[in-house]
Amino acid sequence: MTVRYEANPPKIIPGIDLEYSLSEFIKKIKSISASCDAVHLTEDVLGFQRISPIKAGKMLKDEIPNLPITVSMRVRDKTTAQIQEFVDECVDIGFSGILVLMGDPSQYGKPDSGEIPSATVSRLYSQDMRTKINLYLSVPNNPNFEKLVKKIDSKPKGFITQVVQSAEQVQNLRDKLPEFTIIPIILFPSEKNLKSAKFLNIDFATYENDFENFAKIIHGITGDILVTSPNDFHGLRKFLEDSKIS
Repeated sequence: MTVRYEANPPKIIPGIDLEYSLSEFIKKIKSISASCDAVHLTEDVLGFQRISPIKAGKMLKDEIPNLPITVSMRVRDKTTAQIQEFVDECVDIGFSGILVLMGDPSQYGKPDSGEIPSATVSRLYSQDMRTKINLYLSVPNNPNFEKLVKKIDSKPKGFITQVVQSAEQVQNLRDKLPEFTIIPIILFPSEKNLKSAKFLNIDFATYENDFENFAKIIHGITGDILVTSPNDFHGLRKFLEDSKIS
């Protein structure tokens, strides 16, 4: 039974003190880690350059050795060699898993490499990586399962969903993919996250009045949830401190 927190490392912006930004980021994660079971660190969300989840995760591991950490790895703009280096570093640091995803087009000029997430997972597992780290793929919240054949055939440890807004969506994934771990992403409903909800086409009205119960129901279906709150850290931290999801 796992409640994970999704965290976006700081953006790399000209004139910003990156070491200070990273230090403040680590402080925030340490403060919320007492109220969740694990942390997931993203990589270059929406194609914007951010501090590497490997660098941030290594600092977190040094501070909280027993905290399970998963990270995103975008393959859109990585070569095969860069992917292998990324994965090897994750194994060496002691991360528990990697979400292998395509990623959004780069906003800072990195060209596409032609790498595909499902093919990447297949290749890595053919190299006996299965015994070293768990690999996950992304899945829509309401997928056409006939279009998931390549992802299913690559035999990842499981799937991390797009943001979901109903128990029915999660139950459908659980029923159709029974042999895989399913980790649903849920978006914390708050005014500060409204812009994100609109971007993701999520209607807070479906669960905002009883988010704790909604989270418990989703968690009960899969035993694992990933809570995201891109613009309201403090609101989510208070919620996790006050609630008993698992």
